[in-house]
Amino acid sequence: MKIIKRDGRAVDYDREKIVTAIEKANKEVRPGQRASKEQIKEVIHYIEELNKKRMLVEDIQDIIEEKLMELGKYELAKKYIVYRYTRALVRKQNTTDESILGLIKNQNHELSTENSNKNAVLASTQRDYIAGEVSKDLTKRILLPEKISKAHEEGILHFHDADYFLQPIFNCCLINIKDMLDNGTVMNGKLIESPKSFQVACTVTTQIIAAVASNQYGGQSVDLKHLGKYLRKSKEKFQKELQEAYADKLPQDIIDNIVEQRLKAELSAGVQTIQYQINTLMTTNGQSPFVTLFLNLDEDNEYIEENAMIIEEILKQRYKGIKNEKGVYITPAFPKLIYVLYEHNCLKGGKYDYLTKLAVKCSSKRLYPDYISAKKMRENYEGNVFSPMGCRSFLSPWKDENGEYKFEGRFNQGVVSINLPQIGIIADGNEDKFWKLLDERLELCYEALMCRHYALLGTKTDTSPIHWKYGAIARLQSGETIDKLLKGGYSTLSLGYIGVYETTKLVKGVSHTTEEGEKFALKLMTHLREKVNEWKKQTGIGFALYGTPAESLCYRFARIDKEKFGSIKDITDKGYYTNTYHVDVREKIDAFAKLQFESQFQNISSGGAISYVEIPNMRNNLKALEEIVKFIYDNIQYAEFNTKSDYCHVCGFDGEIIINDDNEWECPQCGNKDHNKMNVTRRTCGYLGENFWNEGKTKEIKARVLHL
Repeated sequence: MKIIKRDGRAVDYDREKIVTAIEKANKEVRPGQRASKEQIKEVIHYIEELNKKRMLVEDIQDIIEEKLMELGKYELAKKYIVYRYTRALVRKQNTTDESILGLIKNQNHELSTENSNKNAVLASTQRDYIAGEVSKDLTKRILLPEKISKAHEEGILHFHDADYFLQPIFNCCLINIKDMLDNGTVMNGKLIESPKSFQVACTVTTQIIAAVASNQYGGQSVDLKHLGKYLRKSKEKFQKELQEAYADKLPQDIIDNIVEQRLKAELSAGVQTIQYQINTLMTTNGQSPFVTLFLNLDEDNEYIEENAMIIEEILKQRYKGIKNEKGVYITPAFPKLIYVLYEHNCLKGGKYDYLTKLAVKCSSKRLYPDYISAKKMRENYEGNVFSPMGCRSFLSPWKDENGEYKFEGRFNQGVVSINLPQIGIIADGNEDKFWKLLDERLELCYEALMCRHYALLGTKTDTSPIHWKYGAIARLQSGETIDKLLKGGYSTLSLGYIGVYETTKLVKGVSHTTEEGEKFALKLMTHLREKVNEWKKQTGIGFALYGTPAESLCYRFARIDKEKFGSIKDITDKGYYTNTYHVDVREKIDAFAKLQFESQFQNISSGGAISYVEIPNMRNNLKALEEIVKFIYDNIQYAEFNTKSDYCHVCGFDGEIIINDDNEWECPQCGNKDHNKMNVTRRTCGYLGENFWNEGKTKEIKARVLHL
């Protein structure tokens, strides 16, 4: 049996430690209250008879207390409880030392793997992580109510962003880039006036992005439709300069041609500035800015032609990629791209279909863009189309004092996610018990979310001038609090959720893709939505139901529950829970059916939702991808493709790894044959999982495979 320590380490079970602990308590009580050796053996025998492969150390201590009480050793049990409490106090004096020292020595595996966008070896990243560990420690021991800290540790809920809770920092936002560009802004005490050209506007935009990212926790989004104005400014400037210099010397068509050439050069340079600035700037978070560019060809925008040119250039440069240190073109992690589908570009003969074809080509090679259907989004958000905050968290419609809808310049205060499968496990098939326990835990989530809210109340604008004083969120006065932006639905508080599929299996015994399971899953999702609406009405705060995109949380909840309840077939034995309402990856379902099925959950989960389909060999499936994009426009609000492509970690080659004459995978660029240093798509099924060797076959292809 393995014992799971409080820091997550698994150690061998040692019965002598139980003997030692009880005997220490024995010495503190009267002889008549002491446990005999036989009684101590009885306690140990009971624990071992459970036949568990893994147990939490806290569970063993709970059992010892219960058994001592059953034996009538009340005084001894009290001493043991006091001893246990004293040890807990000693641990609580400082819980950060080991994690920080492990980080510096590159031995803290949890931190080094929690965020793939952050290199835990870099000094700048370590500095951020050190601050985060201190914040998490203080949050757990002092700032949060004990029951919420305990609920987080036990996997009842997940209190997101504890590593920033110590500071008045919120989660994510939509930058009001239009206001900042049109009216100017201030950074580091320096006035930045409204740009006079496209390239300057691109430079200012990336500087704003970096400054914003350094003063908040989560992602941010920028709607690029506001840059069209500045591309036109550049064109008008070129026209004026050339007309003044050459009107009497060159034919008008030559002047116009020179203007177009200069404009294309500026467009290319400006977009390249955005791409390279975002990927080379380092924020105080120890990573590139977590930013999403919203490729929004809004038909009502007067600069739609300029915006079409900008989107085309962005897609072309993303398709090409960025060179790594080896000089090989790779896919950058940021900026993330979201492409909006309208009637004029949904591949039904519209004027801008050529852009969508380019977007699909880009998706086939570079993972992005994701796709939003303006048609479906308008159905769900009172006729509005707007970007999610960072990547997947959506705001609710809100009107200003003039009755105008406003989305840019708003933000999310924080997120707390509920572990739905754990409730199903405890309910053990009793549906009445499930709903009762769900409501109890939702109240705990509500209290945790209100902790996020209360922590931000009283925050002064001077804590982050770029947000509160100079336009990213608002233009409040120096010394003013941000309290009015925390109420009235201007900003959101998000309830996340994990594992609708597993919960349905536990409660109803079937997948949520069956008729009976679907009915239960919709009832569950509707109940969650009604609960956040109830909180919103009760408090006036913008609560929202959020399809949590944190993949790591799927593993964390499953790991905790496996340690607590053991291996449960099709639930904890997989090592993960299915994210949100998604169909489990092992179910036989085609891309269209999957998107159609999941679309019904997206309008319920209005605070954030995304669906995805996995398609192997996407580079050779452009027509199929185009058909899916058409389907997205008519059927689902937000979707993405998960492409499976080969990749060499030695040289960064992003193409097709070949099979050489020795029946081995080989990178055609650098000759790497080490299967541990490459991703290889299995041609038959497209699976991309863990590397392994097939025992007993000397010439087995060293690949990432699902089926032998």
